[in-house]
Amino acid sequence: MNRDVIIACDFASREATLAFLDKFTDVKPFVKIGMELYYAEGPEIVREIKKRGHKIFLDLKLHDIPNTVKKAMSVLRNLDVDVTNLHAAGTTAMMKAAIEGLTREDGTRPLLIAVTQLTSTDQEAMEKDLLIKEPIDEVVMHYAETAKNAGLDGVVCSPLEAGKVHARCGEKFLTVTPGVRFADGDVGDQKRVMTPAAAREIGSDLIVVGRPITAAEDPVAAYKRCVREFVGE
Repeated sequence: MNRDVIIACDFASREATLAFLDKFTDVKPFVKIGMELYYAEGPEIVREIKKRGHKIFLDLKLHDIPNTVKKAMSVLRNLDVDVTNLHAAGTTAMMKAAIEGLTREDGTRPLLIAVTQLTSTDQEAMEKDLLIKEPIDEVVMHYAETAKNAGLDGVVCSPLEAGKVHARCGEKFLTVTPGVRFADGDVGDQKRVMTPAAAREIGSDLIVVGRPITAAEDPVAAYKRCVREFVGE
């Protein structure tokens, strides 16, 4: 998949989401549909956005016993999304089961990526709350290798870790990186962040950008700035 900017459409309703997307008259950006919007509107919002011509990253971060995840993925595979995800912490068995469920009868499936550690998590929180004492970089690399060995296509990681993931898992293993902010922007609740240009240099394949675009005074201009800085167009 070519380098691209994914807009996080973290809205609470169909109306707000479509009003936002209506601003983009000359381009169909890649969009992320996360828990807030999906739980509010269900699968129909995915179908509607897909009909409009957008590529979709369905960001539901599944994490459960293998059979439950397999059954859930067998439902999601019919939504014609481009990318979906789960938590690498769910184990190899869960990730393999997810691939089985996601694969259609004709052998095709959306790309499947694994969340390593959330970009809101830092070393202190990982040690205190999760009782994981290893350096966060090593934890991310281990989760990435586990995901690759399970047959997944890539991981969600901080842009700070994208280059290291490629070094460990190969250039074709996708790195999808939230935690991207403009140099003159607010980092919000993210802990491990980077600018679009720096994310490009360090090896991110796809960046996920929310509030710097969705909350901008001119979202279309903010999106195009992000594309220029990250993709170089």
